[in-house]
Amino acid sequence: MYSAFILSAVFLSVLFITVKPLGLYMLPVCEGRAPSFFNRIDSFIFKFPGLQGSSQTWKEYALCLILFNLLGIIALYVLQRVQLYLPLNDQALGSIEPLLAFNTAVSFVTNTNWQAYAGESTMSYTVQMTGLAVQNFLSAGSGIAVAFVLMRSFVLSKDDYIGNFFADITRICLYILLPLSLIYALFLVSQGVIQNFDSYLSVQSIAGDTQNIAMGPVASQEAIKLLGTNGGGFFNANSAHPFENPTALSNFTQCLAIFLIPAALCYTFGAMIKDKGQGYTLLATMTLIFVICLSTIIVFEAMQSPALLASGSDSEFFNTEGKELRFDLGHSSLFSTVTTAASCGAVNNMHDSLNPISGLVTMLLMQLGEIVFGGVGSGFYGIIVMVLVTVFICGLMVGHTPLYLGKKISTVQMKLVCLAMLCSPFLVLLSTALACIFDINTMSLNNTGPHGFSEYLYAFSSAANNNGSAFAGLNANTPFFNIMTALCMFFGRFIPIVCILALAGSFAHQSFAAKSVATIDTKGIFFTLLLFSVIILMGALTYIPSLSLGPVAEHLSTFSR
Repeated sequence: MYSAFILSAVFLSVLFITVKPLGLYMLPVCEGRAPSFFNRIDSFIFKFPGLQGSSQTWKEYALCLILFNLLGIIALYVLQRVQLYLPLNDQALGSIEPLLAFNTAVSFVTNTNWQAYAGESTMSYTVQMTGLAVQNFLSAGSGIAVAFVLMRSFVLSKDDYIGNFFADITRICLYILLPLSLIYALFLVSQGVIQNFDSYLSVQSIAGDTQNIAMGPVASQEAIKLLGTNGGGFFNANSAHPFENPTALSNFTQCLAIFLIPAALCYTFGAMIKDKGQGYTLLATMTLIFVICLSTIIVFEAMQSPALLASGSDSEFFNTEGKELRFDLGHSSLFSTVTTAASCGAVNNMHDSLNPISGLVTMLLMQLGEIVFGGVGSGFYGIIVMVLVTVFICGLMVGHTPLYLGKKISTVQMKLVCLAMLCSPFLVLLSTALACIFDINTMSLNNTGPHGFSEYLYAFSSAANNNGSAFAGLNANTPFFNIMTALCMFFGRFIPIVCILALAGSFAHQSFAAKSVATIDTKGIFFTLLLFSVIILMGALTYIPSLSLGPVAEHLSTFSR
């Protein structure tokens, strides 16, 4: 267990080293220009008349973003439906059936990457590259664009224009996501991640059976899957597969890649508003919650369940059920915490096999809105929503108009904040209730009782919060789950985005208000603890009843024997 905590400390240390340089690198893009050494490329791209585009109001920005992503859903759906007729399909994989194709298209466009299929036996190389990998870039770019717009709104005054969506997403993909992905893909290849267009290999195993070994352009998709907090695996086993995650070092860097951009955005924010303390406060709050959750998972995964001990399992080992044994307690616990803290569905072990309290932590991290570092962009604007709630509560306590960075938080802003914050819980709890009501859905479960309920709750928590991981005991490739998870993914993604853009528009339109003695200081240790408390209380008040029916009940029934 001690080695797991040492690994966690090393991970956070390396992560913090990257925060400032990457945060500063992203600052010009946030300001609407290219980093200095990309100036010539930027000038060439935007020299053509009309390509740069005029700055947009929040309504125009939101309309462009949603239409752009709707076109992405249509394009990806069509690609899957005509897969049989596309090149680079040596395995002659057939076209995807309509409901599954619809679910997958929504999944990848919303940065969820929920997969109700086995990648290597379902998707051809063409669909993996031109469909899934492209949407990995564009969905991540959309999230970062919304975060940049919100950052700009805090420095604008009496301005109705917040930027141009097409210029933003072009610069984000070209200058941030693409260079990082190229560098990281080459590193993954050096570790043993495959990158080829070979046909699947048919080999004879030691037992004399014939085995098909999947090939493909894995490293290129793996890089953006992690850096864009997408999570969709080229293979069904995802990052537990040795072709996706071959070594302990690749496992460590995959965890790092997931948090790399979300952590750096905190510094970009501080630099943008010229108050770095604000960014460090957000980073400190995220880190505090992350450390508590990671420590909890390490402690509970170090425990063997009574059932496993009774079957003769060696009590000296951690809970090895559902784990890839190339990775020890530290590597598997770190990956599980990172991937559910961020909106990244990548996994290197089966979350369905986690001990109940460990499973509770992974669910709660998603249910908090994945604001603990979170998805690229979405984690940042998610925690800003919680900051605004905290500031508003403090304002009510002192009877003074709440201010955040000189912007008033009035009734209009709080309505948008509440809608953005309550959208996900509504989708999660309603969908879970519907899944429990219809008896036909029990056929999708491999478990009954509290654990079966946890599989439902986890699935919809993952979908509505755009994570994409699952308790794998649930068969989600059914009409009910394909439709319900797709609706959760779509509305869980775009309702908050529209609210955030409207919020950014209202802040940009405001002039700066002067601080008073009653204005709360939104940086430092005191506000960090205050923000932490509000986040935990909001999550607890919303989800404790449902968590009690699932992982809490399972823990009490399992470990009280």
